[in-house]
Amino acid sequence: MRASVALLVAALLLAPPLRAEGDRAGAFDYYVLAMSWSPTWCALEGRARDAAQCDRRLGWVLHGLWPQYRRGWPSDCVTPHAPPSRAMTAAMTDVMGSPGLAWHQWRKHGTCSGLDAGSYFAAARRAFDAVAKPPALDRLERPVTLPAGVVEEAFLEANPGWTADMLTITCRAGRIQEARLCLTRDLAPRRCGDDVIRDCSARDALLDPVR
Repeated sequence: MRASVALLVAALLLAPPLRAEGDRAGAFDYYVLAMSWSPTWCALEGRARDAAQCDRRLGWVLHGLWPQYRRGWPSDCVTPHAPPSRAMTAAMTDVMGSPGLAWHQWRKHGTCSGLDAGSYFAAARRAFDAVAKPPALDRLERPVTLPAGVVEEAFLEANPGWTADMLTITCRAGRIQEARLCLTRDLAPRRCGDDVIRDCSARDALLDPVR
């Protein structure tokens, strides 16, 4: 019996972060602002899809503003608010790369914010615009390999007042993928939950230049 209990406890500790679909809109603890490095997405997916985003000189783009629990996150919530219009999603193309991504982010994450679509997109844009993007990364002239921690340090230097536990850098396929900043419900930087602080440990991550 004791062995079974120990195995159950171990399984719970090793379980992935909880995700609940169809949760109540507006019931969350904080946000994660996810910013993707466009050249990475284009190299791994976008160009194969002939995505218009990859024809533009884009560096950091807004992936999404994600409601989070202290552990785990809600998604695909039931909301009383109407979905965004085509004009509304098209208006986010300058920061999100495509109206399709804006729609997907509303459906999966925006519905959980408790906000109507217009207010959700306005909050996402405001949070994204408030971040100073490290200018040196946009000026790269060729692909470079570097520790993921260097990208984090560049963001911290460009944004005085941030601390390392507010930001995480992710990698995918050996490349710098995203910078994720944790924010209060009022969009002020805050410490990330333990399940979000998972910095990429790569010391030779590839970073393609903006082209």
